[in-house]
Amino acid sequence: MASLVSPIFLLSLFLLFSAYEGRETTERYHLPLTHTVPTSSLLPEPVCKPSSKGSVKEGFLKVVHKHGPCSQLGHGSSKIPTDAQILEQDQFRVDSVHRRLSKKSSKRDDLRASEAAKIPAKSGMSIGTGNYVVTVGLGTPKRELSLIFDTGSDLTWTQCQPCSKSCYKQNEPTFNPAQSSSYSNISCNSAQCSQLTSATGNQPGCSTSTCIYGIQYGDNSFSVGFFGTERLTLTPTDSFDNFLFGCGQNNQGLFGNAAGLLGLGRDKISVVSQTSQKYGRVFSYCLPSTSSSTGYLSFGDNGGTKSSLKFTSLSQSSPSFYSMEMLGISVGGQKLSISASVFSKAGTIIDSGTVITRLPPAAYSALRSAFRKMMSKYPLVQPLSILDTCYDLSKYQSVSIPKISLFFKGGTEVNVHPVGIMYARSPSQVCLAFAGNSNDDDVAIYGNKQQVTLTVVYDDAGGRLGFAEGGCS
Repeated sequence: MASLVSPIFLLSLFLLFSAYEGRETTERYHLPLTHTVPTSSLLPEPVCKPSSKGSVKEGFLKVVHKHGPCSQLGHGSSKIPTDAQILEQDQFRVDSVHRRLSKKSSKRDDLRASEAAKIPAKSGMSIGTGNYVVTVGLGTPKRELSLIFDTGSDLTWTQCQPCSKSCYKQNEPTFNPAQSSSYSNISCNSAQCSQLTSATGNQPGCSTSTCIYGIQYGDNSFSVGFFGTERLTLTPTDSFDNFLFGCGQNNQGLFGNAAGLLGLGRDKISVVSQTSQKYGRVFSYCLPSTSSSTGYLSFGDNGGTKSSLKFTSLSQSSPSFYSMEMLGISVGGQKLSISASVFSKAGTIIDSGTVITRLPPAAYSALRSAFRKMMSKYPLVQPLSILDTCYDLSKYQSVSIPKISLFFKGGTEVNVHPVGIMYARSPSQVCLAFAGNSNDDDVAIYGNKQQVTLTVVYDDAGGRLGFAEGGCS
């Protein structure tokens, strides 16, 4: 006959087992909630390590960082900006975006084409219109030009001979419309000329019946010139006649030796709109993980075939920027306690030209607090410009970084790559790569640092924005 087991003994066994099981479950839960990566992987390498995608696949334009070793811009005497300068320039752009989208003002940075020659650019400051460069063809015969691509800009422009006022140094020979059989000026009284107002925020000018454009950026850099049409070649098989663009005669600012800008905004003058019959207002890109690697830009539904794509809806709240609804953030697998109204008050845009993601003040405060708590074993050091949460990782071969995910309308969760979570000036100053806006009314901006390695699909016709991991490989 079996002896009776003491209830106290059974309870002890149960509590012991429960404690062990709970500890095991907790450990299983927490282990994948951080990225453990070599500290060196957060820093760019001095040599180019190109991705296989974008360099071999037909129809994909190779994307490079304008200051990285993969860039062919050849900076020469041009100084590559420091990290502090890059972040300062990023703030200039953000301030400009906030002014453009402010509910208090419908005006953009005021620059009349007729007055543009009088406005000086701030010496040594870049355009603030993006970090990534692609090469396209312009004219007949085709001339290849390196252009900064920017989802926050609409007008495409390049410097043109004879540079009647001023041209900065660029890598390729300056485009000469007189040597192209397909170039034509736009007249002042044409409907196309009037479209410049919405695309640039400035009234067009007129010179001997030729339409004059003027566009100014957040740091007072600007381009002014003739508005014309030309043959644009994007891929070996895709060319577009009568493409509207700016032929710059007065261009000031440090543009990283790029020849101009490729506008991927939503206005009628943007590349996306002008090529819509061919590509259906769809394009995609993958931004490289660091400035020492490469990504791609593709037009059409090439990027939309991934089964792993997760889509959120695009709103029509801005005529130029791509707007969507951010709903929340998680750090280390824990959804932060942030009211939905914090994000909905000013809205959110995605922008290839802004480096650091900007969050509403309350959202950033919650993110920073949770992140610092999980990074408490690493020594904090002085801030880097706008980045206020920085660590000295020089004594660590590897680092465990809390995973960060962004949540958007439609149940879309986007995981941020480890390189997108941290901004590294050096091993002794590695910072959380997010910043807070100054005011609750300022729009949140999903910046390019947090987009690295993702396939990002802009389906403007379908009113949706897609994300998939591992896009550059």
